[in-house]
Amino acid sequence: MAGIYIHVPFCRHKCSYCDFVSFPDKIEYAEAYMACLYKELKMRGEELEDYTFDSVYFGGGTPSYIPPKLILGAMNQVKKCFHLAENAEVTLELNPGTIGENKVKTYREAGINRYSIGLQTAVDEQLEDLGRIHNARDYVYATKLLQGENFSTDVMLGLKNQTADDVKKTIELAAVCGSKHISMYALTVEDGTPIYTDYLNGELPDSDEVADLYDFGRKLLKEKGYERYEISNFALPGYESRHNLNYWRRGEYIGVGVAASSFMKGKRFTNTFDLDEYMKCLISGFFPAVTCEEVSEAAAKFEFIMLALRTRYGVSLAEYEKRFGKTFAEDFPVALQKSSRYLEREEDSIRIKEEYLYVQNSVLMPFMEEPRLRE
Repeated sequence: MAGIYIHVPFCRHKCSYCDFVSFPDKIEYAEAYMACLYKELKMRGEELEDYTFDSVYFGGGTPSYIPPKLILGAMNQVKKCFHLAENAEVTLELNPGTIGENKVKTYREAGINRYSIGLQTAVDEQLEDLGRIHNARDYVYATKLLQGENFSTDVMLGLKNQTADDVKKTIELAAVCGSKHISMYALTVEDGTPIYTDYLNGELPDSDEVADLYDFGRKLLKEKGYERYEISNFALPGYESRHNLNYWRRGEYIGVGVAASSFMKGKRFTNTFDLDEYMKCLISGFFPAVTCEEVSEAAAKFEFIMLALRTRYGVSLAEYEKRFGKTFAEDFPVALQKSSRYLEREEDSIRIKEEYLYVQNSVLMPFMEEPRLRE
């Protein structure tokens, strides 16, 4: 199985931490942009007729900001141009400040069966600091509109003045509102974003404080029945994100839209980040990809390990040997020895021990170094 990612780069306001390719001042381009995206879907679909796709994911930007008919149009084009599995998971990211009854009705018509809601925090002062366009009440309203639907909630750690009580308040709100899945991740501060000033001025929690917040949140989520299946992702039984699991299993995916990335047939390629260039390429009948690389065997092995060790399932020894023709131990004897204190084996898999999840980079370093030495 494979996945389809659709990038919708428009939003009402760019958050203070956002480093994604998004355009808060170009909503008037939305219809023309989506017309070009429909064309890219058609062109890619013609290349991938022999594939079955198990998931579709609308990311952004804020997909719920654009007119819902454009989401409906995109899904109609997907169904026309690709072979979708009968029970395909179709996710739409939404901002609680951009949702209404009519939009939800159209999304259902389009076949959206999963939503990812960007709450981030239930503390309104922190939402304001982040430049979010919604408050906690807007989140509650959005979840009421989605009652009976499968939705996930984003929870961000490492915010200014954030306490364990704030994290508890946020998780409890998401749980009581019916969230089937919670993504809990640390704020990533990027140079060039407005929030970088807070980082330089020492106003954000340090890495140890964020690790403590994560550990607190992880335990609370477990108490409430959310099982961790990846470092940042927790779900009630049966509600894991299939689209994201495909990424972590190093599955194939096609990305359409400006700045979208793909991994198909052993190659990675990325579309142009320039909105005008993207549209000009497709109007002229050309693919908008500007980078393309074939993944080496050494890189493929490390990617497989890195992604698998992020999950609770760990590295499947049988799957590793099936993919690469050698055993895990044959390829990484030194790394396995160096990282042995962090790892545990259960039947056919090797995974990171629960208490070392938040230092996974240290665990992975020997694996990253070993292939280079052996090439």
